[in-house]
Amino acid sequence: MPPLSTQDVAEIALLARLHLEPEEAEQMRLELGAILEHFTQLTAVDTDGVAPMTHAMSTELRLRLDVVEPSLTVAEALAAAPKRDGDLIVVPAILPGNEP
Repeated sequence: MPPLSTQDVAEIALLARLHLEPEEAEQMRLELGAILEHFTQLTAVDTDGVAPMTHAMSTELRLRLDVVEPSLTVAEALAAAPKRDGDLIVVPAILPGNEP
């Protein structure tokens, strides 16, 4: 794989919404190049017959039984709400023009 160019780093920075000074771009060019070189070395490893895995350690999901259990009443759930409108919690508007 050919080494990364300064233009390649500039395009990656643009996609990542990063502003890089020229000396930072050069440092990124070297570091990203080293990472890509490492991946190039990994492609040489024979992985035929190796099962794919999703996690480095074997894990089993510990699932609980799906049973109905008692929960809070509406009054208990809303007891600490700073502002209410009936059975609803009133929160500040976050979009302009939607103030009550």
